[in-house]
Amino acid sequence: MRRASTETSRAHAGAGKGAGAGAGKGTSRAHVGARVLAGAAAVAAVLVGCAPGQGGDAGSGDTFAAGRSSAATPPGTAPTPTPDGTLLATDFGSDTVTFVDPKHGALGSVEVGTAPYGLVVGADGRAWVATAEGVAVVDTRTRERLALIPYETDTGPVTTGEYRGGGMGIALSPDGGRVYVGVNVPGGNGTLEVIDTASREVTDTVPVGRRPFDVDVARDGSEVYATGHDSFDVTVVRADTLAPRRIEVAPYGTEGGLGSWLKPHYAVVRPSDGRLLLPFEGERLAVVDPRTGRTEIAPMTADTHQHGATITADGTLFVVGTGPIDPSEDAGPSLTVRAPDGAERVYPLEGPHEDVAVSEDGRTAYVTGGFTRDGWWDGITVVDVESGETRRLAAGERPLGVAVL
Repeated sequence: MRRASTETSRAHAGAGKGAGAGAGKGTSRAHVGARVLAGAAAVAAVLVGCAPGQGGDAGSGDTFAAGRSSAATPPGTAPTPTPDGTLLATDFGSDTVTFVDPKHGALGSVEVGTAPYGLVVGADGRAWVATAEGVAVVDTRTRERLALIPYETDTGPVTTGEYRGGGMGIALSPDGGRVYVGVNVPGGNGTLEVIDTASREVTDTVPVGRRPFDVDVARDGSEVYATGHDSFDVTVVRADTLAPRRIEVAPYGTEGGLGSWLKPHYAVVRPSDGRLLLPFEGERLAVVDPRTGRTEIAPMTADTHQHGATITADGTLFVVGTGPIDPSEDAGPSLTVRAPDGAERVYPLEGPHEDVAVSEDGRTAYVTGGFTRDGWWDGITVVDVESGETRRLAAGERPLGVAVL
């Protein structure tokens, strides 16, 4: 059984290290929105986060300038619409999002703002991207940035890296009328900012926990859930009154404080009953009832530090294992595919990854290689859900959040 631990090798004033990690055996450590992949509806995928690292394969493809269509589009003609099934990933190592053909790799990119984390895509084809500068609005059909909405929260100077201020987790209300973005304030508690999608303005700001890695929305839109990584909690916010309520989620305890690896990262909303699922360390799945605040624990089998998560309409849970915190005790990087009855398949991955999205038919998972600690690489691993076979696509610059268009 894992015990509370601290990341003693990398102290961090204010925000604290281990923030992008959870906790693990002796030292060990996932969207992201209520990521329900239903039909042709938008697939949401969020955010992420753990520390600056080394890059891998460079992404390929032309660059689309912000506010313009592809440079390959002749003046005066409409751009070729983005094909269904194209992936969209946030380039945390740059200031762009990259469009990716799932068979061949990068198609091109659009400038959105410094160090983008999470993103969510609406049924209208517009992507909302949480960057260090504000929330960018991207028309995914024409591949152009439409707006950059600044935050109301003061997050300090615009910076890059694991602990940069600005947007992290992000989600969209079921009716498409509101965007909810978790804003990190270095050294302090974060906020949940509410954006009106019609006016593209921030209308409200709600206090939440520290470093809101993930934001999710109840299926009926009545509540919003902000996962506070450094505060071991989920803040439940009523959509009508915006009244916040804190639920501690700490199956290993909180004694490690800011330096602990045993923290929540990403949550999903279970379609069958609205409960929140938060994976920890490939050992424990916290099942949280947001109405009562009660948490039950179910066993997991991957035995690895876990980050990104998503869930399909039938209740299949996908969880990204980033790799061992203690190589002598923990397993390597993996993707867990967990059936609604709790049966798990664990597929090994080559190197750390961060977040995951799933194809409309549920047969293919796309796992981003832009891990927020050392070991990240510039691409996406494509996983056959049935067989576990994998292949790598070079794409983007340290890609974190991902969605299927």
